[in-house]
Amino acid sequence: MAPPLRAWIRLPSGRRLDLLSPTPFDWTEEDLAIGLSRTFRWGGHSIWPGAPLSVAQHSLSVLALRQARATLTPAQARRELLHDAEEGLINFDCISPLKPFLGAGFAELQARLQSVIALRYGLPAWTPEERRAHKACDIALAAAEAVHVAGWTRAEVRGTLGIRARVMEEDPLVAPYGGEPWRPWPPELAAERFLQVLAEL
Repeated sequence: MAPPLRAWIRLPSGRRLDLLSPTPFDWTEEDLAIGLSRTFRWGGHSIWPGAPLSVAQHSLSVLALRQARATLTPAQARRELLHDAEEGLINFDCISPLKPFLGAGFAELQARLQSVIALRYGLPAWTPEERRAHKACDIALAAAEAVHVAGWTRAEVRGTLGIRARVMEEDPLVAPYGGEPWRPWPPELAAERFLQVLAEL
């Protein structure tokens, strides 16, 4: 007899997240912060010694850049902070070349998780203008991370990645936190800082 298929995962708190039928009560804030701090961008590749760039740190960067460009309500700020939150629940930030191979099932999984995250945290739906403003920040950070963290050249960012955004030199997290620009934080520090901002919002 084959064992029954398991569609849930155990989180650090001990709670179970059912990937087929998630609810807004399946994780703690600590679970989310830990997951995002241990989920890495750019396939985990980095020119820095030590930890790669976490999705938690990226999420804080996007929020900081959006807040530098516009005044946000607390709900809008939460939505910026949590724009990749589902990646922290499954510990997977899919790199672009892999996405076409994962198919509709993975997209449906992401959509289910995004839906319960929005419900739990009261995230408003994006307006077209808000989504454009968010994507501008997200793409600007991707260009900067590609060069300053993942080691791509500026020519590759434009020619290979197809990103036309200017590569920022200034790290938006240096003003609030200090430290060396673009250096990835250790996961424990990234989780702590993400959790603090989430609690404030």
